[in-house]
This record gives sequence, structure tokens and C-alpha cells, in this order.
Amino acid sequence: MHPSCETPVDHTAARDERGASAVEYGLLIAGIAAIIITGVFLFGGAVVGLFDDSCGSLKTKITQAQCNP
Repeated sequence: MHPSCETPVDHTAARDERGASAVEYGLLIAGIAAIIITGVFLFGGAVVGLFDDSCGSLKTKITQAQCNP
């Protein structure tokens, strides 16, 4: 067989692999998004509590401070 006869088959296989790669990247992105969303729901309350505690601590220190002219 002449090598040019096999060229269309090779291009079709390469196109199929590109489509499979796109699907794999899509699944990878979906997995990462799921992990991020799960983390936000699991640790979101703790982080909000941490910031609320910090805010309350700062408010207490600011109101107790004396302003010297």
C-alpha cells in the first residue's frame, strides 16, 4: 500500500483522541469544582466564625483605646 492511503485514517484517529481529551479535561474540571464546593460547605461556617471573632476582637480593642490629641 502507498503511505498516502493511510493518511485519512490517521487524521480520524487523531480527531477522536482530541475529543476524548476534551471530555477528560471537562471531567477533571468538574471534579475540581466539586471538591471546591464541598470544601466551602464543610469549612465555610468555621471561616465565617473565625472572621467574626477577629472582627469582635478588633471592635473591643478599638472602643477601649484612648484617643490622644
